[in-house]
Amino acid sequence: MSSPAAGAPQPQSRDVRTLVLLRHGKSAYPPGVSDHDRPLAPRGRREAALAGQWIMRNAPTLDYILCSSAARTRQTLEATGLVTPTVLVDVSSSIYEAYPEELLELITAAPQADRTLLLVGHAPGVPGLAEALAGPGSNTEALQSMDAKFPTSALAVLEVDGAWSDVGDGTGRLVDFVVPRA
Repeated sequence: MSSPAAGAPQPQSRDVRTLVLLRHGKSAYPPGVSDHDRPLAPRGRREAALAGQWIMRNAPTLDYILCSSAARTRQTLEATGLVTPTVLVDVSSSIYEAYPEELLELITAAPQADRTLLLVGHAPGVPGLAEALAGPGSNTEALQSMDAKFPTSALAVLEVDGAWSDVGDGTGRLVDFVVPRA
């Protein structure tokens, strides 16, 4: 094995983290139920389960989950099958009706030891955050699909270099955008 030539750039190990942004599943509209308390529709449960299967097959093992306190987001998370005893789940009312900047504050405060974070939230916050974070090196086809429409149960997968506290607009690479359908 030869050593690198003097003055040649040395390969650097990158500190890459994965952020998965999941919009809740299709919700039902029962009469007399507040928006915060609306449950998932049967289609929403099916598609959330498909999203969970995709994440299990394609994303790194989850370390931390941030989930809105709304009924439909908690039911989406439950339907994904992603909650295990080893993953920390933080259900937060601050995700409900949050703007992208507010969601970003939660991400930048995530435990630095955690490598893969899932955020389960709502539109327009989740789609807006995914669009804001997607910077240079993003998958062009995924970006075009995401920009066209970010429907219920859709998920965006971004890679970010460095600490969660360093994440900001344009610092991520959108590597995948998936719309699970039965």
